[in-house]
Amino acid sequence: MSSRDRSTTPDRSSDHHGFSRRLPVGAEVQPGGGVHFRVWAPLRRRVEVIVEPKQTFELSPEADGYFSGFSRIAGVGSRYRYRLDGENRFPDPASRFQPEGPHGPSQVVDPSSFAWTDASWKGLTLTGQVLYEMHVGSFTREGTWTAAIERLPRLRELGVTTIELMPVAEFAGAFGWGYDGVDLFAPYHFYGEPDDARRFVDRAHALGLGVILDVVYNHFGPDGCYHRAFSDDYLHVDRASGWGDALNFDGPGSTPTRAFFIANAGYWIDEFHFDGLRLDATQAIHDSSSDHIITAISRRAREAAGARSILIFAENEPQNVRQIRPESVGGFGLDCLWNDDFHHASRVALTGRAEAYYGDYLGTPQELISAVKWGFLFQGQTVKWQQKRRGTPTFGVPAAHFLVYLENHDQVANSARGLRLINLTSPGRYRALMGLCLLSPQTPLLFQGQELGSRRPFLYFSDHHDELAKAVCEGRREELAGFRSTTHPELLDYLADPGAESTFLATKLEEPADYRRVPEFLLIQDLLQLRRDDPIFRAQKSESIQGAVIGPEAFVLRYFGDADDSRLIVINLGRDLYPTANTEPLLAPPPGMDWSVLWFSEHPRYGGSGIPPLESGQPWRIAGHSAVVLKPSPAPSRPDDPGMGTAAIEDYDIHPALRARRRSE
Repeated sequence: MSSRDRSTTPDRSSDHHGFSRRLPVGAEVQPGGGVHFRVWAPLRRRVEVIVEPKQTFELSPEADGYFSGFSRIAGVGSRYRYRLDGENRFPDPASRFQPEGPHGPSQVVDPSSFAWTDASWKGLTLTGQVLYEMHVGSFTREGTWTAAIERLPRLRELGVTTIELMPVAEFAGAFGWGYDGVDLFAPYHFYGEPDDARRFVDRAHALGLGVILDVVYNHFGPDGCYHRAFSDDYLHVDRASGWGDALNFDGPGSTPTRAFFIANAGYWIDEFHFDGLRLDATQAIHDSSSDHIITAISRRAREAAGARSILIFAENEPQNVRQIRPESVGGFGLDCLWNDDFHHASRVALTGRAEAYYGDYLGTPQELISAVKWGFLFQGQTVKWQQKRRGTPTFGVPAAHFLVYLENHDQVANSARGLRLINLTSPGRYRALMGLCLLSPQTPLLFQGQELGSRRPFLYFSDHHDELAKAVCEGRREELAGFRSTTHPELLDYLADPGAESTFLATKLEEPADYRRVPEFLLIQDLLQLRRDDPIFRAQKSESIQGAVIGPEAFVLRYFGDADDSRLIVINLGRDLYPTANTEPLLAPPPGMDWSVLWFSEHPRYGGSGIPPLESGQPWRIAGHSAVVLKPSPAPSRPDDPGMGTAAIEDYDIHPALRARRRSE
């Protein structure tokens, strides 16, 4: 079966009129010509389709509040609205494209017309993945799919394996994060047309990159959402999501709502060949059904993928591992959970700031050791910020099922000035913890611009009308008030307006003329190659890792492999240590071996200042603000030496693949 055929086959069904349909609702081009329309509108007695400029036809009522009908007037590219009970006109809740934004007409799209070239693409499996979070609107100066395609080779060269796109469903305004989507089947029109999104995914696959999509199934955006004109049952008014009324997945009339969102999950996998989903804020997805909506969404997405393997990630603030447990043991069947604990402990260690939800973290060496070893730090203990228990035990869950990061869109933006970590800590500390993050056994994520050493802030931005913009701005200040330093009178004038175009433009990445010479690019590229090529790091086995604190801000992690093979990571976020405490057994090399340097964060190619030689038979001096990776190498035969010698840095046996590339440079 060709890739093009595969795209048009899944989820195709016929309603009782015999028309061929991919989705339960929406406008769908028919094989013999014309368009079949179907919409759920139980509030209405009469539904008409207004095809621009002035052609009208009426839909027939079905059971359960649906209306449907076929028209030869409409075709690919036709723009239309629904007129409800002969009065107001509204866009299609399941529109595949809104060329004039959420308040304008919907457009008929034929997804089968795109010529895919990715028939050989097999999809993604979790082991070995490295994610890159991208916002299409600010990833390039142009902010389009087409411009982003031109930057994909850089990500492949960096060593990224999968792009995680921030939400692209249509939202109001000329810019925004995408988490206030209202037309969940329509790619945001300012980024380009639907086929431009398909072209992005197709090109990524050609380069060997996967693409997953961030989707928001916990609320609708506040502007441009017309679902309630069709039905009150989309929302559960007795529950809140944190961003308005929660969606109705288990109340009266919830069956069509569930069908709508389940279909949406399959739609992105089927019609755009995405390699999975990232579910936003799943703690705000409320469902008491025996078949939880998250489980149903995961099941449908995998069905839509057919033979391809996809991955489903989830953000879950309470850190409930049930979401990544298999369905067979009562889990939701997802693949990976975001691990905020790793980020929070790392940020406190890097900056020393522990306001608001960072207040439960010390940023100590032990916290960082535990985050690498166990995933979540909070596994049922009480947190003082929330005054309640948080987290669930992770014992027995493989490390790859937890996503770790030093930056993501939320954590950069949820600060007074949206500054990057590289602006808030010393260069040495930043490089050292980048090493820890990218060599940890968990699945790592990079945020756009980290590879370029970007100092561009990522500020909260949204483009709303005046009244709503004012409310968003005030709400933003209230939210930041938990960080007490943001309430200082002299800082208030420096807080960016989240609705200003200048705030959005300030986030736009600028690619250097020669990114291959950017120290941060080289740092991340070398670490990802080491992660990929070294068998012990590649194994991602947290159960084979032991750690120990060796100084006020220093610690070691020993990654044990087969036989006497192992790797030792030494991280010092404080001042130089001399002499290093030799009483820690993890520092001892295997019998008959010495330690040799495999990688170090203070290499001059990364902008570092070097590290002291590890002199044989002498106490170690561990440089401040550094990370060093050591591996065993045969020790010279010395009858008087019990095997505790070390190699000089001038003779370090750096990873062969890294050494070969450096020589070629």
